[in-house]
Amino acid sequence: MIRCYHNECSDGGFRMIKRLTKHGNSLALVIDRGVLELLEIKADTPLSLTTDGRSLVITPARSARRRESFRTALQAVNRRYRRALKRLAD
Repeated sequence: MIRCYHNECSDGGFRMIKRLTKHGNSLALVIDRGVLELLEIKADTPLSLTTDGRSLVITPARSARRRESFRTALQAVNRRYRRALKRLAD
């Protein structure tokens, strides 16, 4: 049985309290369709799980190609606007 309580958060997002369900010898977290659609997650979307020891954060995993593309674009911006960024930081 899954119980879900929706609470609107101050940042405009939503908090959901969910219960894990038994799935074979494991536990599973069932994510509502609306959340999956909002985050553009499909059944074959790889997910990244991170924790700080207290919280579990689940996000769609980004491909290595996408990370490299972002890194390249960031380096180009830093080179082009180095002086302006330094002045802003000072």
